[in-house]
Parts: sequence; structure tokens; C-alpha cells
Amino acid sequence: MTMQPDNSPDEFLFADESASEHADGALSLGAPRIWTVMVIDDDADVHQATRFALEGAVLFERRIQLMHAHSAAQARDLLMTQPDIALVLLDVVMETADAGLQLVDFIRNVSGHRTSRIVLRTGQPGYAPELETLLRYDINDYKTKSELTHHKLITTVAAALRSYDQLCTIEASRRGLELIVQASGAFLEPQGLSNFAAGVITQMAAILGVRPEGLVCAQGERNGGQYRVLAAAGHYAPLIDQPLDALYDQRVSQLLRQCLEEGRSQYGPNESVLYLGVKGGLDMAAFVSSNQVLSEVDCSLLDVFCVNLNACLRNLALVQRLHTEAYVDALLRLPNRTKFIEDINQVIQTGPGGHSVVLVDVDDFASVNDMMGHAYADLLLHAIAHRLKSLLAADIVLARVSGNTFGLLGLADKVAPKRVLAMLQEPLQVAGQPHRISATLGVCHLDDTSSSGADWLKNASIALKQAKRESRGQFVFFSKEMASLARSRAQLLSNLHTAFDQDRLFLAFQPQVDLQTQELIGLEALMRWRGDDGRMVPPDTFIPVAEQSGLIISLGDWVMQTACLTMRRLLAMGMAPRRMAVNVSVVQFQSPGFVERVYAALASADLTGEQLELEITESVAMLGAGVVEPILTTLRERGISVAIDDFGTGYSSLAYLERLPLDRIKIDKAFVYQLSTPGGPRIAEMITQLGNKLGLRVLAEGIEDDATWRALQDMGCHEGQGYFIAKPMETAVLTDWLANRRSLQVAGSGG
Repeated sequence: MTMQPDNSPDEFLFADESASEHADGALSLGAPRIWTVMVIDDDADVHQATRFALEGAVLFERRIQLMHAHSAAQARDLLMTQPDIALVLLDVVMETADAGLQLVDFIRNVSGHRTSRIVLRTGQPGYAPELETLLRYDINDYKTKSELTHHKLITTVAAALRSYDQLCTIEASRRGLELIVQASGAFLEPQGLSNFAAGVITQMAAILGVRPEGLVCAQGERNGGQYRVLAAAGHYAPLIDQPLDALYDQRVSQLLRQCLEEGRSQYGPNESVLYLGVKGGLDMAAFVSSNQVLSEVDCSLLDVFCVNLNACLRNLALVQRLHTEAYVDALLRLPNRTKFIEDINQVIQTGPGGHSVVLVDVDDFASVNDMMGHAYADLLLHAIAHRLKSLLAADIVLARVSGNTFGLLGLADKVAPKRVLAMLQEPLQVAGQPHRISATLGVCHLDDTSSSGADWLKNASIALKQAKRESRGQFVFFSKEMASLARSRAQLLSNLHTAFDQDRLFLAFQPQVDLQTQELIGLEALMRWRGDDGRMVPPDTFIPVAEQSGLIISLGDWVMQTACLTMRRLLAMGMAPRRMAVNVSVVQFQSPGFVERVYAALASADLTGEQLELEITESVAMLGAGVVEPILTTLRERGISVAIDDFGTGYSSLAYLERLPLDRIKIDKAFVYQLSTPGGPRIAEMITQLGNKLGLRVLAEGIEDDATWRALQDMGCHEGQGYFIAKPMETAVLTDWLANRRSLQVAGSGG
């Protein structure tokens, strides 16, 4: 609705009336001597009938005065010049079918007659307006002209005028409540509870015309809760933020406490206590010492003031709750990521010199969640937060920026990474038991005011990711070179997504043979990426990026399905080996539904489990036997074999080799390349002997000449693959290679 113009009915209503003041200080406002009723209709008979029924009539001790408009244009002119119109009797259908409703919109939104009552009349019942229209334009009534007999017209007009009179009374009260409205508007601004309480004192003093002296606000919990003074003025000012019991005037203290406990305002001969409360939320009371008996009008004003303030208090509670949800971590009640970024921005604005941002990431937290459950993991986070908060200086910002990552912001010496790691060395107490953790840190110094808080948090995250890759359990400082590498990885990931979506990835297959019989026993499926320029992107460049981003799950599923379908085609051609080997990353292995997706790939290609081998890395094995063993056991029950790839290059453990259900160990090519060097064969020999002792098949990678083949054969290695046997080949080349090999075998057996 538009703002009311200067010639509004509110100004006219009292323009020629004088306000007299009673002895009790209340204002008595005069009432209009007439009711102005405007008749808008293009039918002259309607005007005549209305004159006959209403002209000069007296309702509620006021005489009715009619105004007549015979067209919408004439009505608009009168509406803009006549400020006080109590009632409009309006024909719905005049010059056009919607002329009446257009005029209603003009009355409410252009001429400013917000309180005028509107009664619609029509001779065509089919043109009745929708209920939504009646409500939107505050239309008092709708009648057909045939309904409006003399008696019913008087009744309809009387009801409308009574409604108008009530609206005028409310509007008159609005004059006395103008300060309340202004105060309410101010209270809607975001502010703290103490500022709100101080505002209550100021506005109440203005409403009652007294000095802000002897006004006290207290807030607390009902049912015996501890109350405190939120705001005070005059000689009560020193008591701000003190317990309510500290009030030296016990009578005031008792009145405030009684008001809060009973949840209602109390008016006395020389003072009043106003209750401002929100059920189940904020609870507030204000003591007013007026040194005079409050009039009825004063009490009414204060009641309305309380109603308004209760609404404002609810808004304040909502704002505070939204602020908490927006800036406070729900679990740990620490600042969240958003608040942490704002804190960094504030430090940058005031001068970042000497400050650092530190991200503290709890290592292997996912395993804690999986093995101990979410409730235990939450308790662990609480224990870490408590440890850091208790040992860090009070001016250090501690936030939770992600699931198991904490953020620290403060002077560099106070959040030095070695110092932070030392804080976490001693075991934590979780559920009554000691729990030792490892943490990895990413650190950056705030030395550039041109970067935002989000930028610095990103920089610390870059350092943390590098630390997780290269210095697990330690820390890494951010550098600009690191950011450049991160951008390169991000671009590589984007290109990888595009390549995957546009089918630029393909599989190459490398044969695996029995070193004793030279029989083809398997194929290893290897993912390859040919760039737009035709050059190959090395797997050790893009696969780590895919693993870090989680894209490896989708890629891995595609590799699994494609490899199985290729195996099916080779079976149909009579060229298939015993098994197809597919690599599985640690990210894939941990992803939900991994086993089901393996089974689905087998089913889609109509393969048996014996025709598939999964190659896992030692990082998978290091997830823990409790996680890995059940999955591997389930897979092997289906006939799927399992190989440990690149054995000896990671965190090797003899324990998992003995406990886990495995079929094969693969000797990494780095050890195979050492066979021709002095003392070089030792590691390959040890792995081979270990495999034989454990009853596992041993396969060597990287066989590139006959001498290496013979050496591995002599030391008891069972199987091998490498360029000496065959390079990885795309499907078309592979089928040719297999066909030639079969031809040679046939020719050899025939000779």
C-alpha cells in the first residue's frame, strides 16, 4: 500500500478540532460531526434512491452527508480533493466491466483512503469479485442492487460506519503511539540484548514524559533462575550487569522478581513494572518510577508498548538464533567456517602483521567414524576442541572449518605449528578412555592485505593438502609456488572431467604370463588419457588428482565395466586369458556400494568371479584389517582374486599379508629394474620368498629383457609382465596380438 499523502483523512479528521487536556493528562480528541458517504454509480436512479434513503439521516449521533460521482473519472477527481470519506458505495460495473474494481485500486493505492469503508453494488450478480480481491482491497461488503432495500441499505451503511469509526479510533491512538512505532522500528535493527534493554528505557521515558531515571531491565530464566540487570539509567546505572539481588532497594528487586516469575505487568500508585517476555525464550522486565499515578491512557500506551516490544523481542531472539546458526558450529559451539573467514577479514582490515592461519586436520578420522561410530567420533572432536581451547591463549580464534578440521587464527608465535602439535601429543580422554591422535597442519602467514579471508583460508587448505600428501602428521607452510601448482591441478581436474564426459579416456591392456610355461594368464586393464593435442597424459599425473577429487570413483566404475565387457568380447572370440586384472584405489574401496558395483560389472558382462582380479595398493590394506578383511572375504567368496600391487613401495606390513585374504603379490618394477645392479636382486628375492612362504603367487612388473625374465624365473617368481612380453595395447591392437600369439602357438605345436 502506498504512503499516505499530506491531504490524508488523518490530517482532515482533526484539522478543525481542538484537543483538550484532562486533569489526568490524557488527551480528549473531538469527533467529526458528519459522516461523508460517496456514491459512485452511472445510474441516476441509484443516486436518487440513495438520497431518499440516506440524505440527512443520523447514525451514531452523526449526520450523513452524500457526495455523488456519475463516472470513474469524476470519482477520481473527488477522491483526490476530499480528505475524509467514511464510506464509498461503488457500482462494480460502470463504463466497463472492470471499471469499479480499477477504482477500488485507485481508492486504496493512489488517493490514500486507507480507512474508508467500501461497499460494492451491482445489478449483475455474475460480476461478483473473487474473495481474494475482497480481502486484498479491504472491501467491507458486496451486495446486489436488488438486495439493498431501504432497510438493508441502512443496515449495511451502519455496519460500515461503525467499522470506520473503530478504525478512526485506532488511528487516533496511533498518534499517541508514534514514539512506540519509531522505537519498534529501531528495535528491529540487529543489536545485542543489552542494547535492546537500553532502548526500552529510553523509549519508555519518552512515552511517559519522565526522565530516564529509576528504570531497570532484568532478564533471566523463570522458576528461580538467576536474574541480572541488563540496562539501567540514573542512579541505577552502576548496577548494570550485576545480579538482581545487588539492587539496594529491595522493594524494586521484589517487584521485578515478582513480575518475571508471574509473567505479567504490574501497575502501582507510584511505579510500574512492565513484563516483556517470549514464551520459552527471552524473559525481561522493566521498572518504571513515575512519582505519579498513571492514567488509564498511560496504562494503555504501556500495554501496547509491551505488545510491540514482545514482537521486537521475538525478532531479536530470531536474529540471535539465525546469527548462531549462521556463525556457530552446531556440534562444538565454536565459530564455523563462515565466522572464521570474517575473523580473518577483520584481522586483515586492522593490520595482519604477525598473524597466521593454521588448519589442524585430524588424521584417519574417517576410520574412527567407521570403527567406533559417529557418537564416539563426536566425543573425540569435543575432546580436541577442549584441549586446544584450554591450552591456546585467550586471544586466539579457534573454529571448526569442516568435519575434522579446526582453524586457528592468531599471532604467529602463539599458533606456531610445532607448538600446536605439542598440544595434541598427550592422549585425549574420550568416553573415559585415553585416545591418541595424529594431526596434520597447513599454515600460512597473513602478509598480504589485498587477499580476502576466503583467499587465506584457501591458501591454508592448499598447504594442508600438500602436508597430507607429503608430511602426514607434520605441517607445511604455504608458498606462492604451491598456489601455482594447486591451480595447475585444478585445471588438470577440469580437463579430466571434460575428457571423461567426452569419451577421451580409453583402456589399454598389458598381458601377464606364466614365467615357466609362457602361458598367457591375464590382462591388466590400464586407464589412458590422450589429450586434445594427441599427446598422452601420464597416469601418475592425472590419477592422483582424480583420487583427491573423488572423481576416481566414477572413473573406476567405468574402468571396471569396460574391462569386464572387453573380457566378454575376448571370450566370444576364443582369445581370453584366465582373468582380467583391474586396479582399485583406496578411495574406490572405501566408497559406499563398492562390492555391489563390482558384482554389477560382472553381471553386465556375464562373467564369473574367477575371471576378475582386483589389484589393491598397500594404502588400501593399511585401512585396517577390521575394514578391509570383511570386504575382501566377501569378494573372494564370489571367486574374485585379490592382488597386492606395488608391494614394498608403501607402508608394508607383514601382519596384513598374513591376515588378509590375498592371492597374489606384485613386485614393483622399481625392484625389478635393480636386478642387474650389484646387490640389486635382494629385495625381489625377499618378496618372492615371502610370497612362496605365505602360499601366494608372485608376479613381477617391468620385465624388459630376457635376462630379467631368467633371473626372476630362477628365484622362483611365478608370473610377469613388461615391455619384453608386450606393451599396454588398445583393444584393436590387443586382438591382433592375441591372434598372432595363438597362430604362433598352433604353428609351434604342429612343428
